[in-house]
Order: sequence, then structure tokens, then C-alpha cells
Amino acid sequence: MKRRYLALGMLALAMVLTGCGSKTESDVTIIGGADGPTSVFLASKNDKDSYTQIDQETAKLMMDLDDGHVVVDVRRQDEYDEVHIPGAICIPNESITDSMPSELPDLEQIILVYCRSGRRSKEAAQKLFDMGYTNVFEFGGIIDWTGELVTEEAKETAMTLSIDGKEMPVTWEDNASVNELKEILPLKVNMSMYGGFEQVGSIGQSISRDDKQITTEFGDIVLYSGNQIVVFYGSNSWAYTKLGHIDLSEEELTQLLGNGDVALEIK
Repeated sequence: MKRRYLALGMLALAMVLTGCGSKTESDVTIIGGADGPTSVFLASKNDKDSYTQIDQETAKLMMDLDDGHVVVDVRRQDEYDEVHIPGAICIPNESITDSMPSELPDLEQIILVYCRSGRRSKEAAQKLFDMGYTNVFEFGGIIDWTGELVTEEAKETAMTLSIDGKEMPVTWEDNASVNELKEILPLKVNMSMYGGFEQVGSIGQSISRDDKQITTEFGDIVLYSGNQIVVFYGSNSWAYTKLGHIDLSEEELTQLLGNGDVALEIK
């Protein structure tokens, strides 16, 4: 136990001496437990009728201690699923009313609270304090967090494109238009021959575009005017947003697209 007291004392001293600005030793507080100190932090003291606000560097130090603390993310579940601090649990601010959350059965547990920017975390921290929790610490928003984060694994949508029921070998672009196209799948488009070099059809709605003047090649798939998909079996110069390319020969593309209207499906 003496070794732990010494370590905590050294940590407190280091926090006073490094990066503390105008803070003084009186700002260093040790939270006591049955077996002695359990956490140390450099706090900006709030009124005694409120939770305690700490900076994020202090929060990181507290998270490194094995003191039974819990980190609470009070954003919505979908925000939490997208990205959160490792080990944090999600208790949305709007779900915290006047009853103890089942995830927090111990009124004396050390609770570290954050949200996106710091607004909801302050509201939630005060509600928890008013409910009787005695060790509530609020440390702002995840947008300012410089520590480790857990992010949702990218959901790779492998799009397939078929023409008249035959699946095509396609290399898709990595851009916003393709990402938005994925969101409206599955998509069936009745295409029409036009100009002797392309098949064109409406996708039924507009998606974002980043048109650039290009000269198309055989097999290019482009977005025109934000709401039409065009597949080329020839060449044309115009302002388009490129979506991808069908990896077939010129002869194969001409046979496929140059003999009448076709049905295109993307899923």
C-alpha cells in the first residue's frame, strides 16, 4: 500500500508541475476509498452542489487507474456505434431521468462522462449528481479527444452490375456519388441507346455529383445531371461524374450495348 501511496503522490506532483498553468496544489484532489486513495486528478472545482469538471488529460490519467471507474458516453446509440472511447458504455442523456440507470448500480462509483461536444455530458453529469451519485466527473466531448478511439468497421458494400441479367466485371470509383448510389440499392434502370455510343437511363432521384470535363472510354459508367446513369460503348466529351468502368473489350461492349435498349440492374 505504501508503494501505491508513493506512486499516487508522484503522479499528483507531476500533474502540478507539468502543463498546469495557473492551477495550484489545492487543485489536486485525492479520492479516498476503504483501502486508501483510489484516484488522483487535477480538477477545476465546481460548486459543491454539482458534479466535478475535469480536463481530458486528467480523464486519461484517471482511466489508466484500476479503481473500478466507469466511462459513460451519453450520446445516442447510433453515435456511440460509429465511434467511442474504448471501454465506454452508452447511456444516452435523454434516457437519464429520475431513476438510477441499471448500468450504474453503485452511487459511489467513479463515473467519467462525455458526449460529442460537452453540452449533453454536462446535463447528464448534473442529473446523475442530483440522483445521488457522489463521484461524477465530466470531461467534455469526443470531438476534442486525442486518445484512442473505437470506430465502427467500414461496411464494404460490394456492388454488382448486371446488363440484361448478365453480371459485369466492374471497377467502381471511390467517391461520394458511388457511396450515395449504394444507399439507394437495389436499382433497376431501363436504359435507352443514344447517339450511337452510349446507353442512358434515369435512376429516379438525384445524388451528389462532382462533374468534370472528361472524354469517356469504352466501358465507362458515369453520372449525368445527378440523376441519370450512362454506360458507354464509344467515346464522348462532356462534364460527368465518373462512377466506374466495365472491364470488357470494345468488341464485347459494342455487342452488349450497341444492338438495342438494355435493362441495367445494380445491387
